[in-house]
Amino acid sequence: MLMTASGVATAHTHRKPSSDLSSNHSRSPVTLAIDIGGSGLKAMLLDPRGKPLSERERVATPAVPTPKAVLAALEEMCSRLPGFDRISAGFPGVIKRGVTYTAVNLHPSWMNFPLQKELEKRLKKPARVANDAAIQGYGAIKGEGVEMILTLGTGMGSSLYTDGKLCPGLELGHHPWRKKTYEDYIGRRGLDHFGKKHWNRLLELVIAQTAHTFNWDHLYLGGGNTKKIDFELPKNVRIVSNEEGLLGGVALWRD
Repeated sequence: MLMTASGVATAHTHRKPSSDLSSNHSRSPVTLAIDIGGSGLKAMLLDPRGKPLSERERVATPAVPTPKAVLAALEEMCSRLPGFDRISAGFPGVIKRGVTYTAVNLHPSWMNFPLQKELEKRLKKPARVANDAAIQGYGAIKGEGVEMILTLGTGMGSSLYTDGKLCPGLELGHHPWRKKTYEDYIGRRGLDHFGKKHWNRLLELVIAQTAHTFNWDHLYLGGGNTKKIDFELPKNVRIVSNEEGLLGGVALWRD
């Protein structure tokens, strides 16, 4: 763990990149993939195929995660990843035309915030932004049939695809389920409140419920709390790494 000049704790993965940063320009366009989360901000450089060109950078999400604080932390972190041509950013909320409309697990001031324009202004490159679960799904899906991803972290993210095409706007975490919402039961609040054993039982029920509701062919589970899963998953359900939340960033630039 390292400390930046501003006192922000940073952590680095030890995943070996597919090439040296010095060769980025021969692999253009290089994408700076950013993942904005409730507990951490992450970034990595990707080649045109979505393969890593750098190690993953990570800093803690500011204690009061306002747009100003988060963007300042992103600027500092991304200064360690030079040589990119464009930006893809995943955000934990509803995004429309580059504007954030919800951010339940961040701060109310994100409502109607022009995130895409601000990233372009600060980092001096064209940017595209989308829901974080949608980007993680792009990094995981096969592109066949109906596929769904649920991310288990501070909240519960979700995205749905048919033959590789995103069905935008799905925020299943805030949909009523039982007496509250899905997120209340299997987000971090639910894990802390019910404990690991009961949380696992609830997650099994959520998997069954989404299977009956969406008739998915494959379900992917992402997010840091997948480490808490202690039951055997069905054959068409698998856990995906947090890194896939970055690797899917190149998909935002497919026209």
